[in-house]
Amino acid sequence: MTADPHVTGLPGAIVHDEVVPARAPWLHHVAAGQTLRIVDLEGNQAVDFLIYSAADDAERYSAQDTVSAQGNLFLRQGSVLRSNEGRPMMTITGTSVEYHDTIGGACSCESNTLRYGHHTKAQHACVDNFLEANLTEGRGKRDMVSNINFFMNVPVEADGSLGIVDGISAPGLTVDLRAEMDVVVVVSNCPQINNPCNAFNPTPVRMIVSA
Repeated sequence: MTADPHVTGLPGAIVHDEVVPARAPWLHHVAAGQTLRIVDLEGNQAVDFLIYSAADDAERYSAQDTVSAQGNLFLRQGSVLRSNEGRPMMTITGTSVEYHDTIGGACSCESNTLRYGHHTKAQHACVDNFLEANLTEGRGKRDMVSNINFFMNVPVEADGSLGIVDGISAPGLTVDLRAEMDVVVVVSNCPQINNPCNAFNPTPVRMIVSA
């Protein structure tokens, strides 16, 4: 039997394993000490990512606290994802991609219209996915905050300008996150087709939780 390369190196036993279809939302509770591995199955797929405390979802991922604490815009191995109370929520324990984005935000019908033209307004977007997943646990639009974009390439130039360019991922590359508290992870497997973040072709990703 051929070994599954996507689970190599994961600590403990696999407790959840799911392929998230292209353009789809995903929500899962990850207990403290468990590791979530995200696998970019076909390459160049952005994974928009939010975290809420399972104990009190008023505590949630904070881009500001995370960037301020580490003194860097990009997320790399060892980066600690912090809450709006400054507490560690998850730690990136491994990544086969050099860095991940904290500032590109989530696409929405409104931002698509502004950036790409009114004809895109009906297209599905990450904000829709976040809302769909969050509504299952009673959260709404006001509970959405600035998100992480795993595998997405948003370079910042010397003059402060930024752009969304081709991703730096490839088929089978991964990022591992260890939960430092009981958390609720909410994902939008980005449906964007108007910029290169998904190579103009959204594809599935795999979510593996080990304990």
